[in-house]
Amino acid sequence: MNKKELVEQIAKIAGLTHNKAELAVNAFIKKTQETLAKGDNLQLIGFGTFSVADRAARKGRNPQTGEEIHIPACKQPQFRPGNKLKEAVKRRNA
Repeated sequence: MNKKELVEQIAKIAGLTHNKAELAVNAFIKKTQETLAKGDNLQLIGFGTFSVADRAARKGRNPQTGEEIHIPACKQPQFRPGNKLKEAVKRRNA
């Protein structure tokens, strides 16, 4: 499913116009980005938690030349699914 399909499904389920559903999806994405950029977590009980993880500096290899390169430390967004989401996927795939 892509963003357009998600907007269509939300509009249908919530009884919203396409434009209002798109505004809601865009607002959710924007606030999630802003929250993570500040270093905060976004927890949706039953769905999951969006957070920021520190990734340590490490050495890597250039796949074309084999030359060793330094990969700097960075912050990376991550998502941990909640129990209800895990169970829904488990039931669907069983």
